[in-house]
Parts: sequence; C-alpha cells; structure tokens
Amino acid sequence: MNALPTTPEVSVKKLTSEQALQLSKLEKRLRRNVGQAIAEYNMIEDGDKVMVCLSGGKDSFSMLDILLKLQKAAPIQFEIVAVNLDQKQPGFPEHILPEYLESLNIPYYIVDKDTYSVVKEKISEGKTTCGLCSRLRRGTLYSFAEKIGATKIALGHHMDDIVETMFLNMFYGAKLKSMPPKLRSDDGRNIVIRPLAHCREQDILDYSNFQHYPIIPCNLCGSQENLQRQNIKAMLNAWDKQTPGRVQNIFKSLKNVSLSQLADTDLFDFSNLAIDRTEKRKAYEFSDEVVSSTNIDESQFINITNIS
Repeated sequence: MNALPTTPEVSVKKLTSEQALQLSKLEKRLRRNVGQAIAEYNMIEDGDKVMVCLSGGKDSFSMLDILLKLQKAAPIQFEIVAVNLDQKQPGFPEHILPEYLESLNIPYYIVDKDTYSVVKEKISEGKTTCGLCSRLRRGTLYSFAEKIGATKIALGHHMDDIVETMFLNMFYGAKLKSMPPKLRSDDGRNIVIRPLAHCREQDILDYSNFQHYPIIPCNLCGSQENLQRQNIKAMLNAWDKQTPGRVQNIFKSLKNVSLSQLADTDLFDFSNLAIDRTEKRKAYEFSDEVVSSTNIDESQFINITNIS
C-alpha cells in the first residue's frame, strides 16, 4: 500500500522535469475531459451540493482531485463534500481516508454500514459479489445524500467502465444498456453523475501513480478470479492494442443511437410503419436500372418519368 502523502505539492517537487511535464499534460487532459462531460450533461449547476463518493480507489481519488481543481476555476458556485462508505471489511484501514481528507481540509463523512457481512451471508463462496455489493452501497448512499442535502451524487466510473458495462449487459444479460453519464434514480429523489465519463482508465491510472494516492484495495471482490468484467476488460485491452481509438468510438456510439435501426418494438413503432409516396422524392442513387428479362407486362409499371 502506498504511503500517505503529506500534500500534493510535495509529490510534484520530487518529479523530474520530464515527469512534471507528463503530469501537467495528464492533468490538463483530465480537467478538459471532466469539464466537457459536466458541460455536455449539465452535471453540476449553480448552488449544487455535490456528494463525491470516495471508495479509496484510483478513480474516486482522481475524481475528487479534479473536481476540487475545477471548483476553484468554475464560473458557478457549488459545494463538495467527500463521503466514504466503510463497509466493515476485515482489516480495512479505517485511518487512511480520514487522514487524507483532513490533509485536504475539505468537509467529509465516513459512513459505517456493515454490508460486508450481508454480502458474505447471501453470496456463496466463489460467486461474484459485485452485484449485491453495489446495490447495498447504492441504497445507503442515496439515503445519506438526502440526509445531508446533497443535490448530486458523483461516482468515479470512467469511459472504460461504461463501455465494459455495455458489453456485460449484451453478453450476459441480453440487454443494450450501460451506465449513463447522468442518471435520475427510479424514485426521482437523487441525481447520479459520472464526471469521468470522457476519461480513459489508463490516464486515470497514470495520474494516480503520479499523485501517490493512498490506494485502498477492495478485498471483498477484487481478489475474485475470472469475473465477467475482467473478461470484458481483457477483450477491450486487446482491441486497444490492435485498433487504437476503438473504445472511444464505441463510447461515442452510445451518444449516436438510431432507434429505427435497432429492434426494440417498445421504443420504436415497427408495427405501424407504412409507405408514403405522396411527396416528390429525391433521386435514388444508381436508380437507372435496365431490365434484361421479364415475363410481366411493363405497361403495368407506374410512370415515374417525371419523378426526380
């Protein structure tokens, strides 16, 4: 486990000039991508109280870092409060996050909820715990957001997570859905935002390594082998090497959906599609066909000589 840094400035001073330049480029790219996501989906508005969920992993540490930097430069006023859900995993280092957040001098809460025991009781040994664990976390965080008056709940999912989730739902659930950058809960009482939606995981990993965050591994599910998500991640990593840019294009496809080109009868009315030839049409490409053989009287053809 990485040692707890004193301040971000101490880490930066230890970098070589080349490393400092790399860090500067990384930070600018991440800030730009987070800023674009926030603007595109109107994630944060004037007067918002943003509850930043801090798990102790690289993604949430980076998200908090970037949001704090953007907060200082933003043309609007919004609050940030960091919240960690202590799920009572055996051996969880309870002192690390409070010490880190105290060093940042920002408001924070550590919420105690023994979801670990529930998961271990309900899920058989060797089975994937992620589904139940995430549902238990979500319920607790939704409730706590209301208690503290938070208007937005920020989660650290990035572009790779979103694309991976789409394939997970396709391959194992036969559904075409993923994690939206902005989501209203089913009961309408909470708004979830994912500010890292435009960020690649490798950039976040590199940034985290530069910053030396006190990473806390998830021993509950991180040690499980052959998880479905790991299989998807390996597939996407291979694509990244073979065809750079493919993951970004897959993510962009989620923003360019043509319902009439898919097959969901609940979202598009295929049953009542009907032709309509009342309007003057545009010329079809390659429409000058020649009939070489037929046994049909061509006088039955509709006269389209003047149609263009």
